[in-house]
Amino acid sequence: MNKAIAELEDVTAGYNGEAVLRNISLKVYPKDFIGVIGPNGGGKTTMVKVLLGIIQPFKGQVSFPSGKINIGYLPQASRVDSSFPISVEEVIQSGFKTGSAWWPRLSKVQKARSTKLIDETGLSAYRKRPIGELSGGQLQRVLLSRALINQPELLILDEPNTYVDKNFEGELYKWLQELNKNMAIILVSHDVGTISSMVKTIACVNQNMHYHPSNEVTAGMLESYNAPLKIVAHDKAPRSILNKHI
Repeated sequence: MNKAIAELEDVTAGYNGEAVLRNISLKVYPKDFIGVIGPNGGGKTTMVKVLLGIIQPFKGQVSFPSGKINIGYLPQASRVDSSFPISVEEVIQSGFKTGSAWWPRLSKVQKARSTKLIDETGLSAYRKRPIGELSGGQLQRVLLSRALINQPELLILDEPNTYVDKNFEGELYKWLQELNKNMAIILVSHDVGTISSMVKTIACVNQNMHYHPSNEVTAGMLESYNAPLKIVAHDKAPRSILNKHI
């Protein structure tokens, strides 16, 4: 059986002594594709910050049973300062940053990797363009490329479809399914139709966590978590009803 690559064990976390997450546990295995849903303020982003080591839990632990792993992170576009004077290429290459050096000295292999990602995401024409001149979809392409630059074992995406056009959204989700063949993915999203048709398992987060070992998203799940009920799907995949959490 595969060993987990990341694990949250009985984690309680929050800010200024106030718990946002309470006693949550989660194991992430190679090639998992976990969808995380729940209401705003329920702790989804806090869980991501704990996994990334940005904040430390009040109690419980975060571990990597298979050893240290590379984690790629795509933040919400609204958290990126697009006024910062930096080019598309520089943002992507900054994903190689290690240690205390402000700017990494890139090897030939790293430069080739950067060029390949820029080409694959359709950003070749924008390579030297400041990120402040990009559309929302273009900026997400840049940030995703940065998240992938170190070939992570785990990719975490926080609301990746925010501010993107529908054409790129479709491309993004196809790309994620391809990436999932080689890495685990955690996708935080309010796009319930996408969650149900793409991911393999579901984690409902609203201070506590309920983990469902399938990709079935239902009205019962959403209502029990006070999440907005909006299920939009354009495929013919069946949707099943789960009982409310007990």
